[in-house]
Amino acid sequence: MTENAALTDIAGDYTLDVSHSRLGFVARHAVVTKVRGQFADWTATAHIDTANPAASSVSVTINPASVSTGSADRDGHLTSGDFFDVETFPEWKFVSTEVARDGDDWNITGDLTIKDVTKSVTIEFEESGSAKDPFGNIRVGFEGAVTINRKDWGLSWNAALETGGVLVSEKIKLEFDISAIKNA
Repeated sequence: MTENAALTDIAGDYTLDVSHSRLGFVARHAVVTKVRGQFADWTATAHIDTANPAASSVSVTINPASVSTGSADRDGHLTSGDFFDVETFPEWKFVSTEVARDGDDWNITGDLTIKDVTKSVTIEFEESGSAKDPFGNIRVGFEGAVTINRKDWGLSWNAALETGGVLVSEKIKLEFDISAIKNA
C-alpha cells in the first residue's frame, strides 16, 4: 500500500479526471535541452481489479490537435503534416491488452495507435495514493512513464544540425500523472 493510501481496496470502474491529470511528453531539442508538452483534450476510463489485476483494463483517446508546448509556432508545426497530421489523423488511442501488478507497481501493456500505426507498449505505473475527496468522490492516483521511438509511428520529420546531430530526438518520453474518480 502506498504511503498516501487512504483506501484498502481501489477496485472498481474509473473515469480519469483530465482537469487534475497530465498526459505529456519530453523530447530533446537541438541536442542541448528538453522540450516538454502535454495534451489538453483527452478522455480515459479504467477498470481496476485488485484481486485479479489481469482483469483490469484501460482505454485512452487523445486529440493530438490539443498539444501545448508553450510555443504556438512549435504547436502549429507539431499538428502539421510534418508530425501529427491532425487533419488526416484527428485521434490517437491506447487500449490495454495486459495488466500486471506487483505491490504498488502496475505494468500496463497495450496497443498505442498514432497516425493509424499501432504498436504495443508497456507503461510502468506506480500507485501514488487514494482518498475520498471533500465532494464524496473516491480518487486514485498513478504516475507512469515510457520511452518510445517516434519513428515507429511515422513521426519522422527532422533537421540536421550544422554541428552534428538532429533538431528533434527520436526517443520521446511519455509521462502520465493520473487522478481517476470512481464511477458511482
